[in-house]
Amino acid sequence: MNSPSEEMGRATVRMALGPFGGLLDDDAVSDILVNGEHGVWVDRGAGLECVPTVLSGEQSVRRLAMRLAGLADRRLDDASPWVDGLLPGGIRLHAVLPPLVDGGCHISLRVPKHSAPSLSELAAWGALDSLSLEVLTAVVRSRASFVITGGTGSGKTTLLGAMLGAVEGDERIVVVEDTRELRVAHPHVVYLQGRTNNVEGRGQVTLATLVRQCLRMRPDRVVVGEVRGAEVRDLLAALNTGHEGGCGTVHANAAADVVPRMEALGALAGMSPPAVHAQLASAIEVVLHVLREPHGRRVLGQVACLGRGLDGRIETSPALSGGPGSWVAGPAWPALADRLGLAGRTPSVVAGRSELQAQP
Repeated sequence: MNSPSEEMGRATVRMALGPFGGLLDDDAVSDILVNGEHGVWVDRGAGLECVPTVLSGEQSVRRLAMRLAGLADRRLDDASPWVDGLLPGGIRLHAVLPPLVDGGCHISLRVPKHSAPSLSELAAWGALDSLSLEVLTAVVRSRASFVITGGTGSGKTTLLGAMLGAVEGDERIVVVEDTRELRVAHPHVVYLQGRTNNVEGRGQVTLATLVRQCLRMRPDRVVVGEVRGAEVRDLLAALNTGHEGGCGTVHANAAADVVPRMEALGALAGMSPPAVHAQLASAIEVVLHVLREPHGRRVLGQVACLGRGLDGRIETSPALSGGPGSWVAGPAWPALADRLGLAGRTPSVVAGRSELQAQP
């Protein structure tokens, strides 16, 4: 549940949103998108849908965006025509003004859930089945390091929070994010959040800085909510210093794209491809790829492992493919099963359900 301060923050934003502030009362809403004066769209987990909302004109939307920017302690005007900030209650704000966008000011709000779902709840929603639930629980229990990949809005952060909620209660989890989105139902979580420059152009705190700080806070698990830049260097270094079970999320179209994605991010940190591969070799073991189906349902679609290929470079090898109800084992499954304490069991589809069965 939200803390009292978060509830007060949401109430403040609800008032600022005016005619569609009531959308924040719907816990199913994850995104609110205002397309100038042409309409308001929301995502309740089944794809975007237009909501009947009366907007009084382009100028009213612009005033709303500027009001929200003020709540986020950010500047939005013709000299600074876009804003990316955090509103009270943990709501993430992005707004952009014409002429950068056509049709009036556009506003995008990412609304965090009131509570963090568990792995069992994700299974009840259809994102997982009994087989993938058992595998993900084993990933957490075995303290294997992992990354969750997927596109925007595919459920990476939600799955990461659910998996961290399955961590033993005597472990200390330190979470690093540029904007806080991750929610974890766990008794010992420390949240570190980055900071952008103020209106005077000073005061920035980067994720790379926070990763270095978190290593001084005696973490049992280091978590980077989203690796998107030079902080990949610090994350890989952290996962190579004895912090087992570390994890994070990365934007990628498929599990196979993780290595080239890490190479690209490493280049931003001044790392050569061989240096990235050397760090990856012992930093990340498992890749979990989530995807958003055409009708909006978010599911775990692939489980893969990282390992060295014949040329010595790190490559991705599929362990499970197919998704809930249709999992099939890939070439990396035997090694992963052994690592997770599931050796001697293999995926089978029985009556439309995927199960782990003992090998004959």
